[in-house]
Amino acid sequence: MTLTIKIFSILCIILHLNSSAQIGSSLNKTGTTAAQFLKIGVGPRAIGMGGAYTALADDINSMYWNPAGISRMNGKEAYFNHVDWILDVNLDYAGFALDVSDLGTLGGFISVMSMDDMPIRTLEQPEGTGELFSSGAIVIGLSFARNLTEEFSIGFNAKYVNEHIWNESARTFAIDVGTQYVIPFLNQFRLGASISNFGPKMKMSGRDIIQSTTVGSGEGNLINTDLQLDEFELPLLFRIGVAVDAIKTENNRLTIAADAIHPNDNSEYVNAGLEYTWNEIFFVRGGYKSLFEEEGEQGLTIGAGINYRILDAFKLKVDYAYQDFGRLKNVQYISLGIKF
Repeated sequence: MTLTIKIFSILCIILHLNSSAQIGSSLNKTGTTAAQFLKIGVGPRAIGMGGAYTALADDINSMYWNPAGISRMNGKEAYFNHVDWILDVNLDYAGFALDVSDLGTLGGFISVMSMDDMPIRTLEQPEGTGELFSSGAIVIGLSFARNLTEEFSIGFNAKYVNEHIWNESARTFAIDVGTQYVIPFLNQFRLGASISNFGPKMKMSGRDIIQSTTVGSGEGNLINTDLQLDEFELPLLFRIGVAVDAIKTENNRLTIAADAIHPNDNSEYVNAGLEYTWNEIFFVRGGYKSLFEEEGEQGLTIGAGINYRILDAFKLKVDYAYQDFGRLKNVQYISLGIKF
């Protein structure tokens, strides 16, 4: 219990330092960070519950929400997630994790954001030059989590982040840290906390920022100069959550969860949701995402899933979620998981 308090205290101190750096500034920092795709949630189970997953995380999706959660896994699991995001943006995610006896749980994941090629337009040729450019992003990560006691676990992600557009790209490395604590005698009351995307700033570089300037009389000399570009922070997220099994019988379970989130590029908000399951086979979920967020568009979420053992050694997991984005396009998530 003492170790739990110490680690939670460290996470709270980091949050306080990050908050203190923003005191005295009345500017809205929305859209001031790089790698915004890192904020797109992973997994219909979590999304269907409104993203309230920090304390509940206990499967392979935990690598995104709270890496400590994969310590609750047994065996091996592979996972695939596709999201048809807003404005024809696609996000594909794949992960794998396995429980290693006496060591902990190891995992790896890759997430790729992509979109169709777009025409290059200039002031002289607003209809297009005939050339096309692409834009996208990728994150590749490794995870490790371990149960320090039966009730307390801790986990880490180390990840490489890259964004590109046309011939420019930016890259950096980041880490995630998470903890979970279970109080078994209070209807499996769970506490969770995590910090995501802690790392150096990102800055675009590439041949397209080079400009050629003629200096001198006559033909002069051709000098290449680089445009000065700004650096941008990663979207740092601090999450703290609670979850409790309000109903738990031999065949039925109803879990309620809530998360409070502090981002470095927006106002604080709350995610809340619930999950009902029959025999841990059929699942129905509902929630609300980004409560109290200033000028937010996210809202109601619903979802469903099925976990079915097709053979003695394999369990198939299929999940779906729907998320309302207000004036923007509604987003649907679908995933396939195999546990063995």
